[in-house]
Amino acid sequence: MFVPKESQPKQGASGKSAKDKDGKRKIVAQNKKARHDYAIVDTYEAGIVLTGTEVKSLRQGRASLVDGFVQIDGNEAWLHNAHIPEYSQGTWTNHSVRRKRKLLLHREEIDKLESKSQETGHTIVPLAIYFKDGRAKAEIALAKGKKEYDKRQTLREQQDRRDSDRAIASAKRRQRARES
Repeated sequence: MFVPKESQPKQGASGKSAKDKDGKRKIVAQNKKARHDYAIVDTYEAGIVLTGTEVKSLRQGRASLVDGFVQIDGNEAWLHNAHIPEYSQGTWTNHSVRRKRKLLLHREEIDKLESKSQETGHTIVPLAIYFKDGRAKAEIALAKGKKEYDKRQTLREQQDRRDSDRAIASAKRRQRARES
């Protein structure tokens, strides 16, 4: 079958199509509990220094950030307690499951995170690990802990939003049924 040149995807020097270059994120792990327990002040994207078996394990979609946190030590950001299980086909070169992993951030970002995390109630939490353009990235957030009543208020607002969306959708369905 002949396909005109204009409709074919453009190829760059790397051989990737235009669709691949738009920076789609393939999410491996999310920390949903962090958004519930903390009010997110600011988010950052950081690269992660990983070994080969860690990358292969992440590509299989296996990771957990439930107990993870970020700490600034000696002008470097470190991801602690992120669980990346051992690669099943790995040998003696397999990685430690909960080792601390270095995060790659700009100096200004590290300084800002360090100064803000010193304030009372602020912490740095990982929100997600994902692949972007073939590289493993972590989305981290400067967050402030929520009180119990704040968590209940957030849940109430979400429930109210869901109820109103359902009512609007139901009203639209009834109106369409009357028109036809």
